[in-house]
Amino acid sequence: MRTVIEAARRTGCRAHILHLSSAAALKEIAAAREEGVRLTVETCPHYLVLAAEDIPGGATTFKCCPPIREESNRTALWEGLRSGIIDCVVSDHSPSTAELKLLDSGDFGEAWGGISPLQLGLSLLWTEAQQQGIDLAEVVGWMSEAPARIAGVEGKGWIAEGASADFAVFNPECRWEVRAEDLWHRNPITAYETREVLGKVEQTILRGQRVDFTTPHGQLLRRQG
Repeated sequence: MRTVIEAARRTGCRAHILHLSSAAALKEIAAAREEGVRLTVETCPHYLVLAAEDIPGGATTFKCCPPIREESNRTALWEGLRSGIIDCVVSDHSPSTAELKLLDSGDFGEAWGGISPLQLGLSLLWTEAQQQGIDLAEVVGWMSEAPARIAGVEGKGWIAEGASADFAVFNPECRWEVRAEDLWHRNPITAYETREVLGKVEQTILRGQRVDFTTPHGQLLRRQG
């Protein structure tokens, strides 16, 4: 991270820090921004939801890179997000197969490093946010508007005239238990198995068309400008 910050400082270019997991970097990031360094930062749901103390021995479904850290670090990342030091939350979706996770041996050294939170991210973040008194609108900003703005994708990330008609019909009061077999992930494995979460996406609309998990409507997005 320091190498990236120094390069941005010397060249004046904009830099983006991926998958921030260590809260120890927040002070240095904030200081660089105060100097005028053009820096944006993201973190991921697993770093805001999971804590190393709660991960059972050999539970390789939790292996990711960078790794899950302690509870105090998780709390500090939330503070960084709320203060604006961290700009957005992205999935870092890693569609590992169960075989690559080496579930039988529990070998963290050899198991595939990655977590698949794409379908669960909004529910996971909302579950934690509402306990801290954070509005759903702020969560949506971190997960939708901010990533689109940083990536320079026009017409995405917000509701406005002329923007894509992309919607997630979200029930913020629905409590449900995560089961890998119920997810739409290609590989039925999740670090959140049996976890109770609050809020559920009941329908998804992409450019005005309902996603039915049968007919593909995806298009390649290109950065504008």
